[in-house]
Amino acid sequence: MDEQFLRDVDAGLSASPKFLLSKYFYDKRGDELFVKIMNSPEYYLTDAELDIFKNQTSELVNAIMHNGEPFELVELGAGDGTKTLELLRFLQNDYSFSYLPVDISANALHKLEKRLKTEVPYVLVKPQQGEYFTILKKIKCIDEPKTILFLGSNLGNLLDEKAHLFVTELAESMNAGDKLLLGVDLKKRIEIVLPAYNDSAGFTRDFNLNLLSRINRELGANFNIDRFNHKPIYY
Repeated sequence: MDEQFLRDVDAGLSASPKFLLSKYFYDKRGDELFVKIMNSPEYYLTDAELDIFKNQTSELVNAIMHNGEPFELVELGAGDGTKTLELLRFLQNDYSFSYLPVDISANALHKLEKRLKTEVPYVLVKPQQGEYFTILKKIKCIDEPKTILFLGSNLGNLLDEKAHLFVTELAESMNAGDKLLLGVDLKKRIEIVLPAYNDSAGFTRDFNLNLLSRINRELGANFNIDRFNHKPIYY
């Protein structure tokens, strides 16, 4: 039994209001469902960023380069790497760099590494499994210049206090001359945002409820999943 998982679930369900940490969504089933969410027609963020990476690749490369020096490309929350692949394809033949995909899910990183070996075989890949805060402390010690990618509007997943702490830690992990490419969304109409988190195929619903199934399976809980509804709210 994962004792940290147990402590976090106990703390969250003992609080008022109750909560569960989002990092525990990502077991094998959760990873599969999240990829389906990102590829669903309602989830506009993926298409928007993919369009930028495909059609503004040279501009992005110019922004993240370090005057021709070898550098480390660190991506926080790499997932399946679909968007970043466009950038890696562009970089792999002409630039000296290493790619450090960071993700909470070891399963996702394993799949990504396998995919990259096939699609961008000349890229040196150094997967980093763990939470953002842990990895940020590690990358501070990197000697080479680095560019950090934080995409997908993931900053918006954090509450204000946690986001402030994260940005502070992010700044402290960077050395003079390091660069950050941050992807954030603008506020949208409810007709756009709400369907993105309540897709017609039910992937987001299954993704959220899968966490209860994981708690049942790994911690011996007895949640009756059929008695829970998925009800996203946006205002």
